[in-house]
Order: sequence, then C-alpha cells, then structure tokens
Amino acid sequence: MNQHTPITIPSHLLPGDGRFGSGPSRVEPLFVNDLAESGSGFLGTSHRKAGVRNVVRSIQDGISALYELPDGYEVMLGVGGATAFWDAAAFGLVANRAAHFVCGEFSEKFAAVTSGAPHLDDPVIISAPYGSAPDPRDVMDVDVACYIHNETSTGVKAPFGRNGDALVLVDGTSGAGAIPFDVSTIDAYYFSPQKAFGSDGGLWLSMMSPAAIERIETIATSKRWIPPFLSLSVALDNSRKNQTYNTPALGTLFLLERQISSGLANGGLDVLAQRSLDSSQHLYDWAGSRPFTTPFVSSPPLRSPTVVTIDLDESVPARDVIGVLEANGIVDIGGYRKLGRNQLRIATFPNIPTSDVEALTACIDFAVEAL
Repeated sequence: MNQHTPITIPSHLLPGDGRFGSGPSRVEPLFVNDLAESGSGFLGTSHRKAGVRNVVRSIQDGISALYELPDGYEVMLGVGGATAFWDAAAFGLVANRAAHFVCGEFSEKFAAVTSGAPHLDDPVIISAPYGSAPDPRDVMDVDVACYIHNETSTGVKAPFGRNGDALVLVDGTSGAGAIPFDVSTIDAYYFSPQKAFGSDGGLWLSMMSPAAIERIETIATSKRWIPPFLSLSVALDNSRKNQTYNTPALGTLFLLERQISSGLANGGLDVLAQRSLDSSQHLYDWAGSRPFTTPFVSSPPLRSPTVVTIDLDESVPARDVIGVLEANGIVDIGGYRKLGRNQLRIATFPNIPTSDVEALTACIDFAVEAL
C-alpha cells in the first residue's frame, strides 16, 4: 500500500477503547461519571473537611484491606507523585547511605536523587542492563535498600529482598494494584495512582512499616533541615488525620477511592492481578508467534504483567505502525522515548479488558500487513 494512502482498520477489529498508555492509564468511565454526578458535594470543597477526609480514610482502609497490611503498618499519602517521594525519602528515610538496585529509567532517577543529596554519603548503585534486573544482595554500610517492583520504562518485574538491617524501599508505581506480594518484606512501598490504580497523577501513597515510621520520627527530631513539603514526618501527621499537608487534586482522590472500592467488591487483589496476567500473557504469546515481534524482556520470570514491551523487526518501523493505529483511535503504545528502540510498549492494567488487548494485536497484524 502506498505510504500516503490512509489505512483504515475495519471497525470489527477495533478495541472497545483505544487507550493503552502506561500512565496516565485508562480510567474507568463509570468512575468519571460518578465524579461528575457528585456535583457540588465534592469538587470545590475543603480537603480538611469531612467530605474529602472520609474519601481519604476509605482509600487508606481500602489499601490496608487490599494488601492485608500487618499490624503496625500505616498508609501515608502526600502531594507530588512518586517523583516527590524520592526527594522526601532522601530527606526523611535515608539516614546516611542508600543502596539502589537499578534496572531502568525510574530506578535510575531515584539513585540520582540520593547521589546529589549533599547531606548523604554517596550511594551504592547495583545496575543491570535495561531489559533485565539485578538480583537482591546484601550491601554493607547502607541503611536503606531501594528497589523497583515494576520498571515502567522497560517492562521488567524486578525482584527485591531484605538487606540486613537496612530499610527496604520499593517503588511500586506501575505494579501497585495489580501485582501481589508479601508486604512484610518491605518497609516502604510507595506509588502514584495513575497506573494500575486507574486514577490520575499528582499524589503519592506509601505503605509504611513500624521500622520506617520510627526512622521518619528519628530523623525529624535530628538537626537535619527538611522542607515541610518534603517532610515525611509532616506527611505522617497529616495522614493520621486523613488529609495531606497541602491541597491535593480532589478528582484524583475520588477516582482512586472508587477504583479501590470496586476492586475489593469484585474479588480483591488476586482478581485484579489475574486480569493483568491474562492480558499480558496474550501479548507475550502473540509476540512469540510472529516473525516481526520479540518480547524485549528475554527472561519470562522478569516479564511484567502490567507493562509489556515488544521489539519490532527493523523491517517494520514502529513509528509507521503506531501512526496507523493512532489514525484509527488506538493511542499511547510507543516505546519509552529514552530507550530509543524500535519498540511498542503496551499497558495491561486491570482496567484494560483482555478482549481489548486481543483486538489490539489483531489491529497490529492488520497494520503491518497493510504497510
């Protein structure tokens, strides 16, 4: 087909919803309608009054139930997303020196934060090539070990583990709400809700162990200067009051609460996780069966169930395939820009039905043949 001739994908092949972005992710339309129907009863009200604080309390209780939090663990939240949490952790959780287990763009960014912090010793950085992950190991003379659960940039589900007496910090941004794990193995599991939790950005949440809370309180009483916006002690105090230090995006809170409540009512974390597993497995099976596709993550145990990365053969330019799909209403499947690969990156979060993922692969097949 001439490259200047528009390629129309038959309507019967198209997914019901063409959004496959890895963040911001697909938001359940029903929850958006619920937000609109709340009228003047929620948006435009004070985040320190009962209407909003009750929603925050429901989020905290819902996360506790979803993950069956052990005694003493608390759900904290603050404004700014996981990026702000990296800065807050450098002030309020790292006492002197961190170890970072790096396997992609976002785990690398957190390592850069502690590397540049003038009040901290240089971190220990254990790296693996993009598309793989470093094995957890003991690192001497560090007081926190920083991992990522699911590297959004590469589609790697990375392992994490205890490191002596060091606190274990895990970035769960694109895994939270879709990948079960034993919470007792971590001290701070933090995430933003615009991925598997199907909400919007601008917020961070963290499940904190008693040991992490003790560290926060100890550092807060030291002589270390900490900006109030990045103070985990201030965030802890406000979280215990079911609020944030400064004004949050109320729409984000509303959508997150609806997503959590719906997940609990429909089977909990195991059911949410299975949706992602079914969708991602279809993609990996499809990629393995086509002559022009290869899963980027070669090791099956490291393949993410929520963010699938697929390399295309050089004879099939990803930009051309993506252009055809975008012209037909299928969006946000481009590879992570800094990887610079001829690649597709497709979210398989719980809000994306497997039927839509199956339709997506049929559309890719059609586009490649037409091109």
